[in-house]
Amino acid sequence: MLKFGTDGVRGEFGTELTTSYVAALARAAAKVLQCKLVVIGRDTRESGPVLETAIAQSLSNLGIEVHLMGVAPTPAIAFAAVSSEAVSFAITASHNTYTDNGVKIFGRGGRKLTDEQESRIELETELELASEINRAPDHQQSSASSKISAVSHPEYLARYCAALVASLPKNALAKLHIALDCANGAMSEVASAVFTGLGAKVSVIHNSPNGKNINHHCGATEPSELKELVKKIKADLGVAFDGDGDRLIAIDDSGTIVDGDHLIAISAQDMKRNGTLRNNKVVVTVMTNIGFHRAMKQSEIEVVTTPVGDRSVLIAIQENDLSLGGEQSGHIIYHDIATTGDGLLAAIRLSALIANSSQVFSEIASNAMTSFPQVLKNIRVAKLAENVAQIFATEIAAAEKLLGDNGRVLVRSSGTEPVVRVMVEAREYDIAVSVATTLVTAITARLG
Repeated sequence: MLKFGTDGVRGEFGTELTTSYVAALARAAAKVLQCKLVVIGRDTRESGPVLETAIAQSLSNLGIEVHLMGVAPTPAIAFAAVSSEAVSFAITASHNTYTDNGVKIFGRGGRKLTDEQESRIELETELELASEINRAPDHQQSSASSKISAVSHPEYLARYCAALVASLPKNALAKLHIALDCANGAMSEVASAVFTGLGAKVSVIHNSPNGKNINHHCGATEPSELKELVKKIKADLGVAFDGDGDRLIAIDDSGTIVDGDHLIAISAQDMKRNGTLRNNKVVVTVMTNIGFHRAMKQSEIEVVTTPVGDRSVLIAIQENDLSLGGEQSGHIIYHDIATTGDGLLAAIRLSALIANSSQVFSEIASNAMTSFPQVLKNIRVAKLAENVAQIFATEIAAAEKLLGDNGRVLVRSSGTEPVVRVMVEAREYDIAVSVATTLVTAITARLG
């Protein structure tokens, strides 16, 4: 059975993620979260509608009111939960290929689930699946043919777009020409509508989803076409979303990628200047570049570091009463405005900052921080080792001694597969490669 990862459940459609599984998951969530109203949205995968039907039918059979958003970005689905005090389901596998799908669940008020809630839902899902196996065939047939009482509610998406446009002054982006890569995903219509509503000139690519082309050689994971477009049309910036729109990667006016670390650094420094960086702290993960930490120290901003995952970032934001946090991958949470990562919100805030600056985007990004060269290695091992950092403590200590204050090492196990991940940062790329290679050799010899 699928388990909750750092961001919902996810798996291959039809084998791991089946209609019977999501139906059981929905019933389990309804029981644990005491649902009365549920809002369902999905990204553009071809498996989305059938999963939507399975979840809606399962909930309708329990007498729960179900509202359908249709295709919508994950942050818009969370926003719907906020505005209606409902529980919401986002049917998406984020940046994965179309053959995968998944479910993200937001509690009332658009909040991510707690560890306890996820554990209880997993247990209840197992019980539901076991009960379904033992259920009489005629009862299963009756349940399958039950009428779905779900109703389409397009106004939820309209409210989300209107709220984003209203968050900035009228025509705030009128000076800018912005290139967008919508990953053939949930932002395919929404992003251009919001940017146009703010007065920007917009050029869009990969906004024609067909159910199979989501994230295919495009979007935040593969922004090469967007880089070329920015240079070709001389855009002020480019923005690439992932399939469900909860994160972004930016392209500056020279065609250079600006990752989440740089975007968070830009925001943190700007929010400190205007007095909105609450408690003068920002939250990032262990993957965040050492250059970010140095930039924050220079800006006299404290950094809270968490494990990987935007859920970990959100927990730290809440526990420390902060307003900003995010990941190198482009998940950015503006907690005073949103309950989850929102690529479009981050994009319009970045655009407004550029529009109000005397500098072009490339200058803003380079002044915010300087990234250290980073080498990432994934080593498949015979068996997952949870205490990998302890096992290779001697080798890690030797690497850290070699790098001194001019680099860092991170060795961790994957939470979902038998893979050890090695990250090395150094002032020079060749040094990072050398250190990483030494660690990979040691890990492979002992665990490979």
